[in-house]
Amino acid sequence: MSNSPEVRKVLLREIGQKGVSRVALNLTGVGYIDSSGVASLVEGLKASRETGSRFVLFGLNDSAREVLKISRLLKLFEVYDDETQAIAS
Repeated sequence: MSNSPEVRKVLLREIGQKGVSRVALNLTGVGYIDSSGVASLVEGLKASRETGSRFVLFGLNDSAREVLKISRLLKLFEVYDDETQAIAS
């Protein structure tokens, strides 16, 4: 929750830049995602759809993946195991 406002700000800035076709968000350092973090991810996904860019997540640990799965959001995101897969997609 304490990092969510800053993450949201940076994420939306990156997605909103002209010429950005894809934003890949590295979540390897994220040990836990709360509702505020989920809301930031959903907002990023929405913004990317509005700008026609792709929003890709990678490096989710089991806990973060489970939060997205339980909330039925995992199906909405492009999720990859690592950066190599995310970039190659």
